[in-house]
Amino acid sequence: MNVIRTESLTRTYGDAAHTIYALKDVSFNVEEGEFVAIMGPSGSGKSTLLYLLGGLDHPTEGKVFLNEKDISTLRDNALSELRRQKIGFVFQFFNLIPVLTAQENVAMPLILDGIPRGEALRLADEALEKVGLLERKSHRPAELSGGQQQRVTIARALVTDPALILGDEPTGNLDSKSGDEVVSLLRQVVDEFGRTIVMVTHDPRVAAHADRIVFLKDGEIVDENHLKGHGNEEEIREQLGRVTVR
Repeated sequence: MNVIRTESLTRTYGDAAHTIYALKDVSFNVEEGEFVAIMGPSGSGKSTLLYLLGGLDHPTEGKVFLNEKDISTLRDNALSELRRQKIGFVFQFFNLIPVLTAQENVAMPLILDGIPRGEALRLADEALEKVGLLERKSHRPAELSGGQQQRVTIARALVTDPALILGDEPTGNLDSKSGDEVVSLLRQVVDEFGRTIVMVTHDPRVAAHADRIVFLKDGEIVDENHLKGHGNEEEIREQLGRVTVR
């Protein structure tokens, strides 16, 4: 079953006389329990595609379907509710609230959605346990390492039981060791917790953990690579190089 799919997705900027295509006629789908990486040169449309999938931007043309519901026509309030309930986000910069504990940061989406505080904190503890950080639940972000902060972010993405998790360079602000731990955790989120992940990354080592890589250039899909979680970093690097110079 498709968790998310797009139909002729297009995003332009400028006016009729000077139209810039950030995305052009992109159609693809992601199945339930799949881990998909989006790669491509700078300016290829990777982040634009991710923001459209997450309802953070509106397409100029085309449609986005989440669990077969067209989200591209939803108004802002409906989109905000959908993002809280159905989509988890893991960004390069952790976007944690500095004055809140790890537990409170994870519970925040539930509290904003009207879940009683006690129940929200209990569910936050369950999510923190999944990412191996329950013992640090009383720590504020400044008291955690970068890798630990990203684990809190992943717990926050998991706590609402989302249909889809979107990652925008989730290892981009981490050292290599912490980055490896985070992407291994994302692989675990797919394999053990049955989640669906779409992740933008520039790093072939990170992309090698995915089931499939979708390559973008100039706003269009130009290639794919089916890895099934067993990609070769050097082969991915070579393929990315071919896409970039094509």
